[in-house]
Amino acid sequence: MRDEDKGMSRLAVVILNWNGEGFLRRFLPRVVEYSTGDYAPQGCEVVVAVADNASADGSLGWLSDTYVSAGDDRVRVIALDANYGFTGGYNRALAHETLAGFDSYLLLNSDVDVTPGWLVPLAAILTADARVGAVMPKLLAYGREDYFEYAGACGGFIDALGYPFCRGRIFGTVEKDRGQYDTVRDIFWASGAAMLVRADLWRELGGLDEAFFAHMEEIDFCWRLHRQGFRVVVCPESAVYHVGGGALPATSPRKTYLNFRNNLAMLYKNLSHRLFAAVYFVRFWADGLQALGYLATGKSSFAGAVFRGHADFWLRMREKMVRRTGSGGYALPPKEVLYRGSVAWRYVFGWRTFGNMM
Repeated sequence: MRDEDKGMSRLAVVILNWNGEGFLRRFLPRVVEYSTGDYAPQGCEVVVAVADNASADGSLGWLSDTYVSAGDDRVRVIALDANYGFTGGYNRALAHETLAGFDSYLLLNSDVDVTPGWLVPLAAILTADARVGAVMPKLLAYGREDYFEYAGACGGFIDALGYPFCRGRIFGTVEKDRGQYDTVRDIFWASGAAMLVRADLWRELGGLDEAFFAHMEEIDFCWRLHRQGFRVVVCPESAVYHVGGGALPATSPRKTYLNFRNNLAMLYKNLSHRLFAAVYFVRFWADGLQALGYLATGKSSFAGAVFRGHADFWLRMREKMVRRTGSGGYALPPKEVLYRGSVAWRYVFGWRTFGNMM
């Protein structure tokens, strides 16, 4: 039973690592220092866990030498036996006995630089309102700190056609942070780069859908939170700096393929079949035009990624989503977090910032 007055006594910051020794060396000491001890939320025990997705570099050796052998009880290491991707890796890590008994999990990318006491305002929001299922900090760009970061900026949203965008980032246009979005507000989705979730809800919803492997899985998870009546919130008082593209850069056609395939799968999973059919009719032509744009600019591999994304959705992903959704229980999230227009249409006609869109 959830109690609005109940505080969190145990919080685990969980970093999923795959061949990221360089990021661990650069950022993990700061995560440990700025999340534990005097920087932890009052009355809350915080540990930092690194779950390794069978890295082939020196990640595990460095973790052992730096923390395990030193007997640092602030850090725990979970060595997985294979690379299960973002979804499978987190599902196995958070179900591991090492993390049993925690009230909440903070999913954190290995390429994120945190700030002193960054957990405090996030934990306060989760503690104050039992209806909040997940909360994220403001994501700024590492090395370009006065700009938002692509992967989540200041909170994620989605439009009527299923295109994700952020408060501070519309498609490829990233805004400068002038404090224009420094208010706590409900959002559609929290970025998987830094997302604090209630442990009981994580287990109740079955964690991340492993059919996605990587990309769109956190949006699907947040959509399920909304369907259960919970809120997703952004807290700009907490700010972190994200390198972005650490495991799969934006210049990778595979990233494009996964984004298109998984976006369609997510829509199919969470919309009624009738509404999905209407959305897909428009998306077929809109995505086709984007593929033609790639071809016109000499990016044939990206055009192929769009077409493969659509083909693999119909040939493989669609059946996996059917098994997970059943036939009922569909409900759109509250209108406050779902943009019922077309962000793509606005973008084409020059509206490139979040502004007063919602």
